[in-house]
Amino acid sequence: MPFALETAEPSSLGFRVDTLNRLGRIIEGHIRENRYPGAQIALARHGKLALYKSFGEARIEPNAAPATDDTLWLLYSNTKVVTAAAIWVLVEEGALTFHDRISEHIPDFARHGKGEITLLQVLTHQAGFPGAGMALPRSSWEDHDELRDQICDFTLEWTPGSRLEYHRLAAHWVAAVLIEAVTKTDFRDFIHQRVIKPLGLEGELYVGLPERENGRAADMHGPSEDGRKQLRFAQENDAAWRRAGVPGAGGFATARAMVAFYQALVQGGTLNGTRLVSPRMMQYVTRNYTGDRVDHFMGMPMHRGLGPHSRGLTPNIRGLGSLASPATFGHGGVGSSYCWADPETGVSFAYITNSRVPDPWHSRRLDIVSSHVHAAIEDIE
Repeated sequence: MPFALETAEPSSLGFRVDTLNRLGRIIEGHIRENRYPGAQIALARHGKLALYKSFGEARIEPNAAPATDDTLWLLYSNTKVVTAAAIWVLVEEGALTFHDRISEHIPDFARHGKGEITLLQVLTHQAGFPGAGMALPRSSWEDHDELRDQICDFTLEWTPGSRLEYHRLAAHWVAAVLIEAVTKTDFRDFIHQRVIKPLGLEGELYVGLPERENGRAADMHGPSEDGRKQLRFAQENDAAWRRAGVPGAGGFATARAMVAFYQALVQGGTLNGTRLVSPRMMQYVTRNYTGDRVDHFMGMPMHRGLGPHSRGLTPNIRGLGSLASPATFGHGGVGSSYCWADPETGVSFAYITNSRVPDPWHSRRLDIVSSHVHAAIEDIE
């Protein structure tokens, strides 16, 4: 079955090939330096795939396995935008509004003073419980009655709306339970049926990885203390955790699936004639709802939308590249990846690696990688 995006030469889509080649050499240098075992990138514009390339190793133990075009990569928090897209679908259908209180749909969520928290506050990381959800019981990954009870028991750390602080897992666990409350469907199935399948990304994008696909998944690693070797993680490479589809951190995809997903978003919610959401919805969810307020987890303004964040006009931004246009929007995955789209040029880009690397190196390399892509664009429309 052909992929969702037709392939075209980079130069025919207005990209400088020499700049893209230099980007490839930079990534190859990272792998030689043992920064990460492997990586995959994809680049698209105007509904066409300009570049798709795999680097290094998907797995290094017990036997090395090369990264291939078929490899699935852990998205970490890139998953958040995919989960948010399911919320956008429900809002557009009238099942929700962004101003609904979560407790209107999940009455027990009102516990511990959370009754007035809105969906908009949850998606913009202003809900007041950023540290919640980091250690949910393993049993709740499949027992979603237990999951719902756990979410309802989240406690406030500060007054909702009074502060901006990245909710690493908590916000999108709430979103997942909300999806289930409204649709009476497992959130993983809803995302598959209403987001992934309509865009033609079946087999290349998962929130909840079936065990039959584990052989395609790249192992996730972290650098040793001395930086000389990569250490294989336990949880992220566990089949049960992968199957859980953690809605803010557990998706798997190819880079070309993510670049196609972002092509749909940057083209007003439509890919290959299939409409996921309306152009007005895309304008609404990619607005900057938090201005230049500092995100207290990130230590900088993040210009939060209702799923992705945007570049804005601050001197620096995480992951999107300093050279990005102000409207460029996207999201990252902790220490490993970034995916984004630029409405000014119609470009989308995905960069995914299989090691969770700490700052400051992580953020610096993201700025170099993304800014290379922006610099490769010949014509700014």
